[in-house]
Amino acid sequence: MTYVVTDNCIRCKYMDCVEVCPVDCFYEGENMLVIHPDECIDCGVCEPECPAEAIRPDTEPGLDSWLQLNSEYSEKWPNISTKGEAPSDAKEMDGVTGKFEKFFSPEPGEGD
Repeated sequence: MTYVVTDNCIRCKYMDCVEVCPVDCFYEGENMLVIHPDECIDCGVCEPECPAEAIRPDTEPGLDSWLQLNSEYSEKWPNISTKGEAPSDAKEMDGVTGKFEKFFSPEPGEGD
């Protein structure tokens, strides 16, 4: 089992999860984070820290595509281990449907 970041992180990107991760397995895109599935130790401390509830265990049904996306982009984006600033409109974007189709960016973030 591993944890994955799902679509509600897109344009919320609170980054509270980054601070608590003991193995620094988060990677930063322009407008979301992902978890490297081979680095995640399945400790689960990140899941309750996410205000957007965007982190889920990959054992939940229907998350195969998110596991694939997390795996792919954790290889392309820079590692992040320090909490940064959330976007100014994060609260307004929390819970918006269809975020992946409307807002996902494959561009990397800044990382640490």
